[in-house]
Amino acid sequence: MPRTTLLRNWLGQVFESAFPGWDVHLEAASADASFRRYFRVLLPDQTTRIVMDAPPEKEDCRPFIQVAALFRRADVHLPEVLVSDLEQGFLLLSDLGNTTYLSALQGDRSAAARLYADANRALLAIQLASRPGVLPAYDRDLLSRELALFPEWYLRRHLGVGIDEGMQGTLQTVFEAILVNNLQQPQVYVHRDYHSRNLMLVGEPAPAFPSNPGILDFQDAVYGPLTYDLVSLYRDAYIDWPEDQELDFVIRYWEGARQAGLPVQADFHDFYRDYEWMGVQRQLKVLGIFARLCHRDAKSDYLADMPRVLSYLRRTCERYSELRPLARLLDVLEKRPLSVGYSF
Repeated sequence: MPRTTLLRNWLGQVFESAFPGWDVHLEAASADASFRRYFRVLLPDQTTRIVMDAPPEKEDCRPFIQVAALFRRADVHLPEVLVSDLEQGFLLLSDLGNTTYLSALQGDRSAAARLYADANRALLAIQLASRPGVLPAYDRDLLSRELALFPEWYLRRHLGVGIDEGMQGTLQTVFEAILVNNLQQPQVYVHRDYHSRNLMLVGEPAPAFPSNPGILDFQDAVYGPLTYDLVSLYRDAYIDWPEDQELDFVIRYWEGARQAGLPVQADFHDFYRDYEWMGVQRQLKVLGIFARLCHRDAKSDYLADMPRVLSYLRRTCERYSELRPLARLLDVLEKRPLSVGYSF
């Protein structure tokens, strides 16, 4: 039986007493890079709900439920899990609307200061609630597996590059330097995909919760480097800002973090270096994931955002001597004139 039929039958059972005989209609609510699907349901009383379809052989709903409860205790605005059926992989959720930060900012960039101030506030609330041993560790093994997506999917599969000993050595040296930086950073709860497509511009606040942003796609949260979510937000694969504007956003976060007592670097220069190096890890990972989505999952739309991610990566690699071998490798792959002073 098709999963959409199973889902309609399940919703009919969930609402049988409230709306007997209701003819369930599903409307696609959002795209997802995973196997999860989201639908919006209009109820007979004209209210809406979101239903998640997560095939249990491919997705596990339990982390979503766990992290939703954990982050909501930090007083941030997440969808409420109203009904769950883990055996079938269905969750009924409250509806945070359909206006992402991305769509709001594309329509009005002047709203950026206000929206990102709210995003900083919510991020600080999540980080201040952090406790070790609650979420999986964003440790060396996980960070390394993510870095490995770059040579496997972006270089080999997407670009068709054969990786020789010299290139492999360069990647290993640079990856090790990145990992050393990432792992020495203070540890907090990490959403792991805190960006403009997963932050919602919502209207009236839910009871006891601030209005903005509504936060989605948090089920992969971990306990890891403090700058990870920040660089996901401000070096976003889907929208970019001039670096002076980006610096202003990051400084405002850093000032708020210091006032709140989070263990950020006392010198902003040092903090920004950690932020950029964390960004390199994420950008390499994202390039690998976008390539995998295209070549394994037939989701080619993500390729349009690769140049933005590459631009972030190149900017940072050209700025720090330890990362310049990676910048030179990118020069070779993109057939650019080699930059003076690079060694490979």
